[in-house]
Order: sequence, then C-alpha cells, then structure tokens
Amino acid sequence: MFRALYDWTLKLAGHRHADRYMAAVSFAESSFFPIPPDVMLVPMILARREQAYRIAAICTISSVLGAMLGYGIGYFLYESVGKWLLDLYHLEGKIAGLKALYDQYGAAVILIKGLTPIPFKLVTIASGIFTFNFPLFVILASITRGARFFLVAYLLKRFGEPVQRVIEERMNLIGWVVLAALIGGFAVVALI
Repeated sequence: MFRALYDWTLKLAGHRHADRYMAAVSFAESSFFPIPPDVMLVPMILARREQAYRIAAICTISSVLGAMLGYGIGYFLYESVGKWLLDLYHLEGKIAGLKALYDQYGAAVILIKGLTPIPFKLVTIASGIFTFNFPLFVILASITRGARFFLVAYLLKRFGEPVQRVIEERMNLIGWVVLAALIGGFAVVALI
C-alpha cells in the first residue's frame, strides 16, 4: 500500500509542476486539508537534494499563505466555514480548551503546534477566532513552519542517500508510523 504511494510521490516529485503541486498541498494543509505537505516535501527533496532549500522555501511560503487563509476563516467566516471545518475534524468542542491555552501562552501555542503533527489548520483558524495579533501571527507562523520544513530539508540534503535507503527498506513500517503520527496529532487535539 505505502510502496505505491511512495513511488507515485517520487514520480510526481520529478514532474515539471511538482513545485506547484507541493505548494498547493502546503497551502491547503494550513487552512483546511488533512494531509501534511511532508508527503510531497520528503520525496521531492530526495529526488532533487541540490534544491532542498528552495523546495523548503516554497513549502514554507505556501504554508504561511495558507495559514493566513486559515486565520481569515476563523476571523471572518467562523460561523459558516470555520464551524463546518472544525466539526468536520471533530474539533469544535476543543475551541474552549484552546482559548484557555491562547489566553495564557498564545505565541508559544503557535510556535510549538506548528512544529508538531498536530493539525496546523486548528491553530490558524483558532488564531482568527481569538483575534490573535495578525502581524505577530504571520511572523510566528513563518518561524515555526520555516523551522520545520528547513530542518527536514537540511537533514535530507545532508543524509539523503542513507535516509532514502532506510525509507525504501522499511516502507511499510514508516508508512504506518506516519499514519499513526497523523492520527495521533488529531487525537492529541481531541484531548485538549
């Protein structure tokens, strides 16, 4: 199951529009899409290690632009789109708990959650709902998403060949771990 997906993303990574596809996934993930951009970021960097930082920059910029859309959904469209999205991911009941975290640790919440498998869209929409300072939100989103994607780029550029060998040898295990992390991110949010 995971081998076919991996082979498909590696093939897609070599496509002439691969940057656009990854940018679209990164943008969407920060505001409404459930799949993290890492599913394209990693194979793209493995396929073109010499462009690792360029790929990370595209992913970061797209993610921050998507985060701005997520903020707008929370700020302007909470009653319609925002509630629907939160309900879709079974997160609407978690807003009160998140509000308490924002009141006490607002900037830290954005910085920490942007690095984890916890769905970033929750953070972006919540930031709009709670009217978190928008310029500061953009700066924090840029820092946290940039740190995450550039760290991946650095590690894959530096250790790409052995990492690629490990990925290919342990495809199913890694696939299940990534899936568990994604589900775990949603589960952690459910516990807030």
